[in-house]
Amino acid sequence: MSTAETTPTHFIRNIISEDLAVGKNNRRVHTRFPPEPNGYLHIGHAKSICLNFGLAAEFGGLCNLRFDDTNPSKEDVEYVESIKSDVRWLGFDWGDREYYASDYFEQLYQYAVQLIKASKAYVCDLSADQIREYRGTLTEPGKDSPYRTRSVAENVDLFQRMRVGEFPDGTRTLRAKIDMASPNLNMRDPVMYRILHAAHHRTGDRWCIYPTYDFAHGQSDSIEGITHSICTLEFEDHRPLYDWFLEQLNIHHPQQIEFARLNLTHTVLSKRKLLQLVQQGHVTGWDDPRMPTLAGFRRRGYTPESIRSFCERIGVAKRNSIVDIAMLEHCLREDLNRRAPRVMAVLRPLRIVITNYPEEQVEELDAVNNPEDPGMGTRKVPFSRVLYIEQEDFREEPPKGFFRLSPGREVRLRYAYIIKCVDVVEDPKTGAVTELRCTYDPDTKSGSAQSNRKVKAILHWVSAAHAIEAEVRLYDHLFTAENPDDVEEGVDWTSNINPKSLETLTSCRVEPFLANASSRSRYQFERLGYFCVDSVDSSDRRLVFNRTVTLRDPWAKIEKAQKKG
Repeated sequence: MSTAETTPTHFIRNIISEDLAVGKNNRRVHTRFPPEPNGYLHIGHAKSICLNFGLAAEFGGLCNLRFDDTNPSKEDVEYVESIKSDVRWLGFDWGDREYYASDYFEQLYQYAVQLIKASKAYVCDLSADQIREYRGTLTEPGKDSPYRTRSVAENVDLFQRMRVGEFPDGTRTLRAKIDMASPNLNMRDPVMYRILHAAHHRTGDRWCIYPTYDFAHGQSDSIEGITHSICTLEFEDHRPLYDWFLEQLNIHHPQQIEFARLNLTHTVLSKRKLLQLVQQGHVTGWDDPRMPTLAGFRRRGYTPESIRSFCERIGVAKRNSIVDIAMLEHCLREDLNRRAPRVMAVLRPLRIVITNYPEEQVEELDAVNNPEDPGMGTRKVPFSRVLYIEQEDFREEPPKGFFRLSPGREVRLRYAYIIKCVDVVEDPKTGAVTELRCTYDPDTKSGSAQSNRKVKAILHWVSAAHAIEAEVRLYDHLFTAENPDDVEEGVDWTSNINPKSLETLTSCRVEPFLANASSRSRYQFERLGYFCVDSVDSSDRRLVFNRTVTLRDPWAKIEKAQKKG
């Protein structure tokens, strides 16, 4: 299957194309996405999901969803279900190919016995600390375990007794017998099995020994007939071990290919650190809209299309780099600009009374739902004597360059009339502006023949009598630093958390069109940004919006400059 001309190529596409050209793997392409169910997926996983599922689809192959569930002490069914939801949300389907490393525990055990009988593995009584001590360093070779010379019969017996639960946690391990002087530390007799008396979320108490990731992963790939085992760059040094196990067992041998993982500015993508954010209460949970988890992005209002577009644009490289989060936000704006209806909302209301507008009169004005898509049509917006505008759209003493409303100045109200501020009402105690008295020009109604009189500003507004109260949450980057992990020795990385990452406004007003807005529906609040109905806290009695992204698009300027250059 040829790659579409519009799809940029990369080295993994080239490898697969070359394999197909020479008939390797009987011209099959079979990939897998292998998450560990010990946390929620994040934006970095999205790159791997898009790559594995995308390449399989592109070349007419298959992609499995396989959970590498080899550590029951950190895994949970909650994570399994969240991962499946995230993959589906991104737009991918694994069909009937949902697998688990735990499906293969018996086969993996038999593989281990096979290696023991071939004198390629042994039971070791060293503690974890002693194993690290014996391992050596990058400049010094390791030294053999005193248990390395045990006989095959003794090793088979001890491994069987480990399986039936005869020994306490941490007292024995099964290790591969490779080379303690290898320049690659991963080849210095790595641990294959450890004793762990912990219930597994799928196998219960049937096992008290569990394979390590390094031992389970390659053999699981082999069992499933995977052709291209695509993983991130940190596994490059593990590839010789991946290959060694498969070669010693003489079983189907997939090709491991490494690519650079996604690193994003103002973001941490370590599961350990994301868990710390949740457990220490820096965020409200894994789906907090400030979190870089796919659940967080979904709740914030991101679209799967925008994330897939982002993953395609950043490409696939062999070297690690950091991508500006502005590029992700740019992909989102591009997508929402096409699909999100425009509505009017006032976040910090300032009351306006139009003194020459009839008190009981209400007009239904036509408003465009999305100028990018005429097919989305129009809606009716009520206009009346008392309105709300944004507080920041008025200045009693306007600075230079401020063209919005001020005493004696005219502005146009979106889809409505030109108004003029004629009086300002202030709180007698604080001096704060509480109300504006304005007049309107009835000959300037939008769409009328006389509406072409020009003013320098157009403001959004809502009718006070018809507006709906809403809570709006303004989200910003969770971290102030571009690289939150880059801290001085002794400084906690959480010191980079942005104290202003969330601002909650509880007295907002939105137009009545949003009265029946459904969960996760997305809108552009004119002049303010893109917003999404919160899927957790919003209800029939409480309307809550999350700001998905602002309208400002710094990446668009960067991209434009790059094209000119």
